[in-house]
Amino acid sequence: MAFLLETIRLGLSNLRLRMLRSVLTALGIIFGVAAVIIMSSLGEGSKRQALEQIERLGARNLIVRSQKPPESQTQQSGQRQGMMTRFGITRQDLEVIRQNFPDAEAIVPLKEIGGQILRSEKRSSSQSYGTTPELLKVANLTVARGRYLNDADMEARSMVAVVGAELAAKFFPMEDPLGQTIRIDSRVITIVGVLAPIGLAGGSGAALIGRDLNFDLHIPITTAREVFGDLVVRGSSGSFQANETQIGEIYIAVAERDRVIIDSQRLRRLMDQRHPGLMDVNLIVPFELLETAKKTALTFNMVFGSVAGISLLVGGIGIMNIMLASVTERTREIGIRRAIGATRRHILWQFLVETGVLSAIGGLVGVGLGVGGSLLIGWGVGRLPSLPYIGGLFPPAANLPTHVTLWSIIISFGVATATGLIFGLYPARRASRQDPINALRHD
Repeated sequence: MAFLLETIRLGLSNLRLRMLRSVLTALGIIFGVAAVIIMSSLGEGSKRQALEQIERLGARNLIVRSQKPPESQTQQSGQRQGMMTRFGITRQDLEVIRQNFPDAEAIVPLKEIGGQILRSEKRSSSQSYGTTPELLKVANLTVARGRYLNDADMEARSMVAVVGAELAAKFFPMEDPLGQTIRIDSRVITIVGVLAPIGLAGGSGAALIGRDLNFDLHIPITTAREVFGDLVVRGSSGSFQANETQIGEIYIAVAERDRVIIDSQRLRRLMDQRHPGLMDVNLIVPFELLETAKKTALTFNMVFGSVAGISLLVGGIGIMNIMLASVTERTREIGIRRAIGATRRHILWQFLVETGVLSAIGGLVGVGLGVGGSLLIGWGVGRLPSLPYIGGLFPPAANLPTHVTLWSIIISFGVATATGLIFGLYPARRASRQDPINALRHD
């Protein structure tokens, strides 16, 4: 034990005597460890964001969505191409799905309605849907204020609506939206509830189901059928387009996660039989997207780690280089130590301790730099758009999520220390094998 402590003390003393060279030697390890942590935190942050967005749609949900088919396959009427289009899920499709999936926890339809949402001078393209009260649970929505649709609304075909957080902020920036009225085309609707912001999952809505869920407006589906019908007319620049779709989306909540893939395959076959070659129905399976996202994230983490690991390799080569030069420089010191009784093992351990300490200290500094850099990136990127002069160069929703993991810290520090020892082993062995007589003669 005394031998080990003395060897460590001697190694630290030698490093202090050559402080500048020690710092420069450790830079490769420092930046290598920092690069591993930052790269892995970027990969992990992106993975968590993607998984959070996908899980918002429900890992046990199947989403059937009407989509406009290629122009050559649409049914059109009128004199102008594309004026009138019929496509998508029908009410009969909905009944067939209910018959074929009797064990589903819930089957919730959404019916698209209206061309515009209006209030005073403000207007927006309609993102309004008739639906049922079960959507709140199935789509993982939360009511921030007021209430959601209920069975009484369905039975009475009430002219009430629940609006998304962004839609409420847009039309009622300085007012309480509850109890206020808003128009869908020419129909007046009373707002009874406001949904909580969906956050990043609003982005997943745009990416996965074609819209930002924060701009949704929900009314009872019975009201949608009776008051609005199946025709949705949207006009722009003197022209208009009419789409006739009976059901816009259907959420199917599968009873068990183990059945998601099996039921999704059944559902695909069923819709292919009912819409052969039309390509007007799309099936979204969040569970499949979840598994794909996990595999993609693992691949990216491996790539990021490999690229950053090259920095550690370069740092190890730098340590070997410097230690070889140090062996040559300290040949006379080695000869003196051997002459007064030091064995080859003592010399070997002295140089190994120096490289190990150098690598460990470099690893610790690198860990601090990597963790700090990751936190700074995650905090700073979101504030770039608000910077004076250069803020306009960045998108308003600039975001680069990071998440530092314990495994990245442990692995990067362990690899850094091991790299230093491995690359320091050859110079240490070379020093221990010096002939004492020749070493003493060295100038």
